[in-house]
Amino acid sequence: MTKFTKRTTSPFRYDIVGSFLRPDKLKRSRAQFEAGQITAIDLRKIEDDSITELVHKEEALGLKAITDGEFRRSWWHLDFFWGLQGVQKASTQEGYEFHDEETRRETARLIAPLGGNNHPFVEHFKFTRDQASSTTQVKQTIPAPGQFWTELQRPENIASWQSIYPTAQKLQEAIVQAYKQVINDLYVAGCRTIQFDDCTWGALAEWEIQPEKIPNYGIQPEQIPAMKQDLVDLNNSVLQDLPADLTVNTHVCRGNYHSTWANSGSYDSVSDPLFTREKVGAYYLEYDTARAGGFEPLAKVSGDKKVVLGLVTSKSGTLEKREDIIARVQAASEYIDLDRLAISPQCGFASTEEGNILTEQQQWDKIKLLQSIADEVWS
Repeated sequence: MTKFTKRTTSPFRYDIVGSFLRPDKLKRSRAQFEAGQITAIDLRKIEDDSITELVHKEEALGLKAITDGEFRRSWWHLDFFWGLQGVQKASTQEGYEFHDEETRRETARLIAPLGGNNHPFVEHFKFTRDQASSTTQVKQTIPAPGQFWTELQRPENIASWQSIYPTAQKLQEAIVQAYKQVINDLYVAGCRTIQFDDCTWGALAEWEIQPEKIPNYGIQPEQIPAMKQDLVDLNNSVLQDLPADLTVNTHVCRGNYHSTWANSGSYDSVSDPLFTREKVGAYYLEYDTARAGGFEPLAKVSGDKKVVLGLVTSKSGTLEKREDIIARVQAASEYIDLDRLAISPQCGFASTEEGNILTEQQQWDKIKLLQSIADEVWS
């Protein structure tokens, strides 16, 4: 019998990406708050109660790394950006383009020097920490530094940051310092597991193969190789010199909005430098459809870094076949040792407050399936 390493830090053998469907009472309360019918204190109480209930459900399913479901956020990424000093919530002429839908038209615009002091996510973490048992890790999900950089490169945002920072290098240095401040504050608060959520790689994988899909960001196809190196360098600058007992992993996504997707393309074209150079502990990788390509690029995951296979979709309530998932885990193990693998949904269940199109029960059934499969594969 094969002996597998017992996981004591994230990622665990069956895991989650981060977000969960918002309960109906939370959705109603947020709508009431927007309409001026309840106060911020009233809304905060509903959020607190909903997160406490969620933590209990996560722990009841044996999850070792839990989150607050991102229940206090509207977006998986913009809320974090809006919490940085110098960043303003702004409207746009166009939303993010997904396969079947366009999102709400919002962005994050830099209007003053960037800073990371007193970020609201630190207090959010503290609350979730206090609800969790002593044997459970609370994972804090935040967008990758490269994701913030990409948001600021939207055409409507460029002139604003250029009026503050004379060069792209100066802006990147400010991003690094702001992120390090937030991460340090999270660490002081007791956080030991952070996840960088990152859609940049899914977009680059598509753009390199289908340059006609490149959005109107002033990007030329020949610039993409340098962009990949720049993104890794930016992310690694934040990862450098962090505490030894702080685990930082990353989730690579191709878009997850109301059960739709944004990008296609295998990991082949981004595996170097993503898998070879980025200094994270593990990669949570979307693998629920053929849009992600095959497992061959996993052979490039360097060192002893782990891979979490996102084989169960969060976009549909249909429950996957157990034998199919096990067969795919075994297929992936031809390219990376089985002991370095784990499984999860391909993304969160509600990357934005709209949520994907499935029920809460279907959401939990998917996690139960992952638990059962992990118990068999890594018994």
